[in-house]
Amino acid sequence: MGNQTLEELRERAYGAVVLPGDAEYDEARAVYNAMIDRRPAAVVRCANAGDVVATVGFARESGMPLAIRGGSHSAPGFGTVDDGIVADLSGLRSVRVDPAARTARVDGGATLADLNAATCAFGLGVTGGIISTTGVAGLTLGGGMGYLARKLGLTCDNLLSADVVTADGRFLTVDESHHPDLFWALRGGGGNFGVVTSFEFRLSPVGDVYAGPMLFELEHAEAVLRWYRDYIRTAPEEFYVFPAFQIAPPLPFISEDRHGDPFILLVACWSGPPEEGERAVAPCREAAPVAFEHVGPMPYPALVSAFDGLLPPGLQQYWKGSYATDLTDDAIAAHLEHGPNVPNLHSTCHIYPVDGAVQRVAPDATAYAYRDAAFATVIVGVGPDPAGNESRTAWVRRYYDAVSAHSSPGGYVNFIGEDDQDKVTANYRGNYDRLVEVKRAWDPGNLFRVNHNIAP
Repeated sequence: MGNQTLEELRERAYGAVVLPGDAEYDEARAVYNAMIDRRPAAVVRCANAGDVVATVGFARESGMPLAIRGGSHSAPGFGTVDDGIVADLSGLRSVRVDPAARTARVDGGATLADLNAATCAFGLGVTGGIISTTGVAGLTLGGGMGYLARKLGLTCDNLLSADVVTADGRFLTVDESHHPDLFWALRGGGGNFGVVTSFEFRLSPVGDVYAGPMLFELEHAEAVLRWYRDYIRTAPEEFYVFPAFQIAPPLPFISEDRHGDPFILLVACWSGPPEEGERAVAPCREAAPVAFEHVGPMPYPALVSAFDGLLPPGLQQYWKGSYATDLTDDAIAAHLEHGPNVPNLHSTCHIYPVDGAVQRVAPDATAYAYRDAAFATVIVGVGPDPAGNESRTAWVRRYYDAVSAHSSPGGYVNFIGEDDQDKVTANYRGNYDRLVEVKRAWDPGNLFRVNHNIAP
């Protein structure tokens, strides 16, 4: 591809087009996961939806690979590509709230921090993730788990409409009545079907939450996991809690002499009436003696940003994830074998509940198929030093292999790695064939292939 042709891309786009050799090129090509080091032919810093249309058209006409970057949090690094074009939406971060209608229109580059800051100012919100720098787009297109999921469903379950640039360059607004097949596929099918430039969400009342972590000694890990498995089945849907294996960070509520020690945690969130918060989280303390805790009332955005310091941009990251319909005794044994060996401060394993409102949606109502899964495990090996990648990755793989023996065949697309492309069919189960049909209708040339790809 000659420079003259890339210069034509510069002429088409209103936003900056960054090419190799430009002073800002290394900054423009960087993504959240520093393990990913790719060199695109151009990064288009889209200033508006028109730039997205122009970039998609250029990639289609030139035959160059196209990567779409929203929040840039993709663990496999799908927000960039070697020798191709990156449509970078990270500058499109507007959130417009209609408090009367209880809706929000969210740009494709917005993060959860952007979304929560805008919506919570009105006492409203929607299911979001665990890290506030996560992009709304990737979270929603993959499904969208978070602290409010048991009460409100997945993020994609609260999607009312989306503005999409399709492979043939059209700009469409899709919803249940307009191009419903595409709208169906966007809710869990990942970035396979187009570039979403904005999302319209249904909002629900969200005030302060009663939340925070409780740390337990590893000797109580089995008791904590068994308590979690049994309690979450009948817990009020306003109550969200997940266990995690974690090295203790240097935080004031943890004794200084225990910083750097491994623990098992329960991270709790009560989103019901604030005055009921202490009563709601009290059962967690029945699991085992609490070593340290930092639980109390806080704004919901503060909870979503609580783990940001452990997972800032620029770390080396390797992820794997799986679903399970039950946390069996054998599964608990696998967690007990590998979880306590968490290799460093940034690495962890979380076991999220995905029941309640999530399971009241039919498995074929959206592309997200695992409505019968009760738990979603994510295992992440993360650190600042590339020299530790081999050992951290090995820990993740050993742990994942042990847990997989007691898990469903597929996994949550937002948690799985680039080396899990062979699981795409299993990730969508009975919805896969329909997704292929939608792909054939909207992207027969597979322009949108830098992802966990559903091939046409």
